Amino acid sequence: MITKKESSRHSPDYFLIFGLFFLLIVGLFMLTSASYFIGCQKLNDCYFYLKHQLLYGLLPGLFLFFLLTRIDYRRLRKWTLFFLGGAILLLVLVLLPQFGFKIGGSQRWLNIFGFNFQPSEIVKLAFLFFLSAWLSKKQINLRSWGQTFLPFLFFLALISALILPQRDLSTLLIIILSSLVVYFLAGTPWKHLLILFLLLGTLFLVSTRYVNYRTERILVFFGSSEVSEGSRYHLDQALRAVSAGGFFGAGLGRSVQKFYRLPEVIGDSIFAVTAEELGFLMTFLLLLLYLFVFYRIFKIASLSSDKFGQLLAAGIGFWFILQAFINMGGMLNLVPVTGVPLPFMSYGSSSLVIFLASFGILVAISKQTKVC
Repeated sequence: MITKKESSRHSPDYFLIFGLFFLLIVGLFMLTSASYFIGCQKLNDCYFYLKHQLLYGLLPGLFLFFLLTRIDYRRLRKWTLFFLGGAILLLVLVLLPQFGFKIGGSQRWLNIFGFNFQPSEIVKLAFLFFLSAWLSKKQINLRSWGQTFLPFLFFLALISALILPQRDLSTLLIIILSSLVVYFLAGTPWKHLLILFLLLGTLFLVSTRYVNYRTERILVFFGSSEVSEGSRYHLDQALRAVSAGGFFGAGLGRSVQKFYRLPEVIGDSIFAVTAEELGFLMTFLLLLLYLFVFYRIFKIASLSSDKFGQLLAAGIGFWFILQAFINMGGMLNLVPVTGVPLPFMSYGSSSLVIFLASFGILVAISKQTKVC
C-alpha cells in the first residue's frame, strides 16, 4: 500500500487539465462540422452555432474555470446552501410563464438580461456541492434517519417536483444517481440506499408509464415491434451514422447523416456524427480520453486531503462519466435515447459553463491533495 503524507499546496493535476482542453478542442472541431450546414441553411450564418458556443459557453466557462482554480474550495463550503437555494429558485422561475420559455415542447430555459440558460444544469453542481459539505460535517450522524435520510429525501423530492414538469427525466436521473454516489461514499448505511433505490425505481416507472414518448423510448430500446417507425427514427439514423463511419471514418465534415436525416446533430447526436466522420479508431480513442479524464478525477478524489473534497470530486467525476455514457450509449442503443448533451462536445452554453466551473473546482482540489 502507498502511504499518504499530509497534504500541502502543490502543482495542480496537469494530466486532468490536458485531458479537459483536448476534449474542448475536439468538441469545437466536431461542433463546427456538425453545425455548419444547419447554420448556413437556417440562419444564413454557417458559423453561428460555433460563435454562440464560444461567446456564451466557452468564454464565461473559462472565466469561471480559472477563477475557481485560484480559490481554496474549502472557503466555498459555507456558501453551499445559498448556492443550492439560488439554483432551486431558478427552477421555480422556469415554471412561471413570464420567466420560463419552451424549446421543442419542453419548458426548461430562462431568459434573463438576454441570456438563455438551463437552471437544471446549475442544480447538478449546486446539489453535489451542498451534499458534500453537509455529509462531511463531523458532528452529523450518518446513520440517523432524522439527520441524514429524511433531509436528503426531502431535497431529492423537492428537486424532482420542480424538474419533472420540465419534461427532463434524463437530467433528473443524473442528478439523483450522482447524489446517491455522494450519499453512499459518505458512509451512510446500506438500508438507506436500498430504500432510496426502491423509491427511485418507483419514480422511474411512474414517470415513464404515464408519459407516452418515454414509454416509446423504452420499447424502442428493447426492440419492440409495437412502436411506430417514427419512434425508432432517431435511433435508426444514429446507428446508420455510426456504422457508416467504418474503421477510419468518412472524414471530417463529410458526414451524410447530418444532412436532413439525423435529428439534433449539434446536441444529443453529435457523437453519432463524430463516429461517422472519424471512424471507429478515433472514436474509440475519444472514449479512452473520457475514461482517462474520469480516472484522473477518481485519483484526485482518492487523494483528497479532506472528506469534503473527496465527496465533491467523486460526485463530479461520476456525473461527468455517467452523462457521457448515457449520451454515447443512446447513440449505440446501449441505453434508451435521451436528451442529455455529451460533455464538452454537444452544443449548449449552460452545460459547457457548468462543466468548466466544475473542473475548475477539481483543479483546485488537486492542488491540495495528499502527496505520496
